[in-house]
Amino acid sequence: MALKKGCKAPAFTLPDKDENRVALKDFAGKWVALYFYPKDNTPGCTTEGIEFTAAQKDFEKLGAVIVGVSPDSPKSHCNFTEKHKLGVTLLSDPDKKMLDKYEAWRLKKNYGREYMGVVRSTVLIDPNGKVAETWNNVKVKGHVEAVLKRLEELRQK
Repeated sequence: MALKKGCKAPAFTLPDKDENRVALKDFAGKWVALYFYPKDNTPGCTTEGIEFTAAQKDFEKLGAVIVGVSPDSPKSHCNFTEKHKLGVTLLSDPDKKMLDKYEAWRLKKNYGREYMGVVRSTVLIDPNGKVAETWNNVKVKGHVEAVLKRLEELRQK
């Protein structure tokens, strides 16, 4: 991910699971843990959503909101949220415009095959709308704890 720390986070407005428009500017003054994941109801993405939901109160205590983004439809997000009792905000980016702006839509390789897809990644945005930290090619295990730990460190500065 080439988003530079300290640069302005790219603006976005996307629909959530209830078709409400959600924009980055809606979170002005808050930290935003913005995570990108490939697909609703797949094992890694489900685990990530459940773990972010479990840590939601810890993030909120630090003045942060958690937002997940995938190319899935709002209806898919609605089913995913209900099935797994997720509490995080999930946004739908079927055109992949936001995914592209945040460099999460990239060429992937799997078993010798190349294709475009979502690279699991996270961007921590500070209350002023600037990129504070990035994680690329995220492994789900231990990731939520790493984001939370980094948020705690950055808040102490």
